[in-house]
Amino acid sequence: MEEKNICEEKNFTAFFRLNAKALRNYILYKFGNEELAEDITQEAFVKLWQNCKDVPIEKAKAYIYRVANNASLNVISHQKVVLEYSKNNHTKDTDNESPDYILEEEEFKKKLLQAINNINETQRVAFLMHRIDGKKYAEIAEELNISIKAVEKRIHLALVQIKKEITNFK
Repeated sequence: MEEKNICEEKNFTAFFRLNAKALRNYILYKFGNEELAEDITQEAFVKLWQNCKDVPIEKAKAYIYRVANNASLNVISHQKVVLEYSKNNHTKDTDNESPDYILEEEEFKKKLLQAINNINETQRVAFLMHRIDGKKYAEIAEELNISIKAVEKRIHLALVQIKKEITNFK
């Protein structure tokens, strides 16, 4: 029985189709920037292709996540500045709503984004993968290479922290 090789184009293409969206979403949730997520996802797969002879197919998923995470960490300080700027300069078409409601809604959105931003990275990633992507705990555990209990704890702690900050809103 011949072992699958990630260097074979059909295997690489199948691997890409199976994992690209999840990797992109992981980076998006981690750093909140869609363009960055797209670029880093592409970069991770390019590096996998360039190093395919050194990466066994069973370790390819861990490899792309590690490459993507490392690339993301290289731009994290810049990303925080971009996120801060975009949160502070957010505008919305609000012709039909009362000014008080609009103001309160904007303040709540800022507070919620700030609360999500304030939780630690591991909790934020698990929380957003579950709440935004709708992934099950087992899927998150597999992608992050942690136990299901660790996923449960991260999401629980994220919810506790967000609730605490939102409760203090008024």
